[in-house]
Amino acid sequence: MTNPQSSRLMLLDTASLYFRAFFGVPDTMRAPDGTQVNAVRGLMDFIARLVGEYRPTHLACCWDNDWRPQWRVDLIPSYKSHRVEYVVPGPTPDREVVPDPLETQIPIIVDVLQAFGLAIVGADEHEADDVLGTLATDAGMPTDVVTGDRDLFQLVDDDAEVRVLYIARGVGRHERVTNAVIREKYDVDASQYVDFSAMRGDTSDGLPGVKGVGEKTAATLLHRFGDIPGIVAAAEDPDSEMGPGPRGKIKAASGYLAVAPKVVGVVRDLDLGKPDLTLPRTPKDPEGLLELDKRWDLGSSAVRLVEALQG
Repeated sequence: MTNPQSSRLMLLDTASLYFRAFFGVPDTMRAPDGTQVNAVRGLMDFIARLVGEYRPTHLACCWDNDWRPQWRVDLIPSYKSHRVEYVVPGPTPDREVVPDPLETQIPIIVDVLQAFGLAIVGADEHEADDVLGTLATDAGMPTDVVTGDRDLFQLVDDDAEVRVLYIARGVGRHERVTNAVIREKYDVDASQYVDFSAMRGDTSDGLPGVKGVGEKTAATLLHRFGDIPGIVAAAEDPDSEMGPGPRGKIKAASGYLAVAPKVVGVVRDLDLGKPDLTLPRTPKDPEGLLELDKRWDLGSSAVRLVEALQG
């Protein structure tokens, strides 16, 4: 992408936002037929707030076409295994636990985003994280990645003006994450975050990490030996300066460490075609949006998003 200096890209981890809306917005928000629409309206309010605050010229709603890609599971079978609702024999993929009232809202969310003309971008056999990584890499303009997933701190790049707007404490209390923030929190650079996260592990993603190696030890090892290959090489070298405790732990986890960075690291080179990420100033399908409003009672949330787009 080549854009004027004033251009700014906003990338939304869409599921992170609509899950937060579903659990944070009252479930009394319903359509005339009784269908719960709190995630729909909450997502619109979040987007309106973020667009109003940061004024992006381009925006993508990044999508999980596959929330648990088989190629990641093949490398680490425990990857997101605790989130599987059930396993169906044969070719049917595993399913993540999604509360029914949220599951019914996802098609509505898609219809609403399309009516507004907001780009929805996904890739088969890949998670939204991979779409975010691809779009954030060499974007050619300052980029804000909106997510509640700290593994996406790996995308932070001060030189390329890529930062994360971290919404773990809420969209209204989000944190602007730069390399300095990562260094202060974890004592590593963003470029080391994949290896740091792989060693530390992440129970929310089913990543065991290196047994006995926490954040402090992981950071110390990265400072001394650079990256996971350097750490593993030092563990295998009897003449290296690695202590016996970490050496044994790293050697015991060598198989895991050989694949974990690929699982934790986002894909940055997906072929996404050439989606138009230009932020619309008015809804693309105003009549369709009116019909959606009538059916689902989008109310003031739709009004706020329309106003935010208009600036």
